[in-house]
Amino acid sequence: MQKILLVISLCVLALSGCGYNTLQSTDEQIKASWSEVINQYQRRADLIPNLVNTVKGFAVQEKEVLLGVTNARSKVSGVHVTPELINDAEAFAKFQGAQGELSSALARLLAVVENYPQLKSDTNFRDLQAQLEGTENRIAVARNRYIKAVQEYNVTVRSFPSNLTAMLFGFQVKPNFTVENAKEITIVPKVEFDAPMPVR
Repeated sequence: MQKILLVISLCVLALSGCGYNTLQSTDEQIKASWSEVINQYQRRADLIPNLVNTVKGFAVQEKEVLLGVTNARSKVSGVHVTPELINDAEAFAKFQGAQGELSSALARLLAVVENYPQLKSDTNFRDLQAQLEGTENRIAVARNRYIKAVQEYNVTVRSFPSNLTAMLFGFQVKPNFTVENAKEITIVPKVEFDAPMPVR
């Protein structure tokens, strides 16, 4: 009887240090964080039709920019978002690329708006712009939480002895958000002045 209790005690001790519960809890944290990311991206997508219609009323000649935003939003909607997406690096990259295109299209739209003082002073546009800016901030916060959750999970999946448990139960490293323009960021900007600075 004592030997059986000893074996059971050793098994319990071995299992408590295997990392299975940590893998489960960090995986659930990723799912919750991912849901928040999707909610914020959806919030942004929902704002776009109203924003485009408001701009269209003032800047009819900016068809190309307006079409760019509409097409980018359609592309985002075309990416089938499922819980499994966070386990598929290729699908995750496609999702991130579509969201990046939409961000770029929105930036171009807001840059064009600078040419239309009446539009900038329109109450509807200002409200939509404020909502969009707030949503972009929420997206940044949600992505940051997701990045941290994936980091914690991936460390657990790759660390000993929990990596053995991860292999046994099929837990794999999950893809994470990356910087869309990583190469551009590493280029040092050139600063050139056309005229010499006055000496004082």
